[in-house]
Amino acid sequence: MSAGHGGSRRPKKHEEEEHENHERWMVSYADMVTLLLVTFIVLYAMSSVDKDKFAALAKGLASSFGGPIAVTTGPTPEGSVLDGLPGAIDIASAIPPDPTVSTAQVDAAAAAAAAERASRIANEAAAAYENLAAAQAKLEAALAAAGYSGAARFEIDERGLVVHIVADAVLFDAEEAALRPEGRAILAAVAPTLIQLPNALRVEGHANHLPVTRPGPWPSNWELSATRATTVLRALNGEGVPEARIYAAAYSSTQPLVPEADPTSISVNRRVDVVVLSTASAEANALLPGIAAAQQEATP
Repeated sequence: MSAGHGGSRRPKKHEEEEHENHERWMVSYADMVTLLLVTFIVLYAMSSVDKDKFAALAKGLASSFGGPIAVTTGPTPEGSVLDGLPGAIDIASAIPPDPTVSTAQVDAAAAAAAAERASRIANEAAAAYENLAAAQAKLEAALAAAGYSGAARFEIDERGLVVHIVADAVLFDAEEAALRPEGRAILAAVAPTLIQLPNALRVEGHANHLPVTRPGPWPSNWELSATRATTVLRALNGEGVPEARIYAAAYSSTQPLVPEADPTSISVNRRVDVVVLSTASAEANALLPGIAAAQQEATP
């Protein structure tokens, strides 16, 4: 039957709004207060001190630093074990000075230690210089045997033994990075000696102050000196020098051997250096130039 003809409609059920609990914050607040209470109880329990043990420990420490003292282990009127203990102990003043040791003796001991260290460094430098000088003698003999006795200059400085190989008409043609036959023969002559050395080797490329020709294959002397250094490195590695002991560096014209005003600067400063790096400490290496200068003065 249709509800529209004489039928009665059921009244809609009244839906009441859900009651909002405005007191939920009390639950969180109660939890926070409980946690704070537990925290303070734990802290109080951790701060409790066994008075007898604490007093015995303090007495032992005080006796060690400043002689025997009296320590009250029982409760004080305020109930604190700290009130029964002596004040802060000055350890420096509590330890009596040794009457058998004077200031002069301390100074003498320090001077002796400094002298011993200086002697040790000097001996290390002397040994390093002897090893480098022996390597120089072997390299000079190898070059002489190959017919290139004047192709390199040797110098011992704070880095080690520096072998200056002039590039012009020896290693490379002007503004070229391909090895000349003479240059390859020189490197082949020194390679066996370099292989036997335990030292690391650094191949350094250098240029003179003249700019490169424009247009040309080189943007600047940096690229030219770098390519020449790596060319020499690859040649030495091809002769058997291990890759782990050798690396290259380029300096362009920043480290000349002679000033630009020197007539030989154009040819001398254009070079490749093979540096036999010293294995001594930095302090000992700093003494090498002085030892080398003294040896040169002593040589007639």
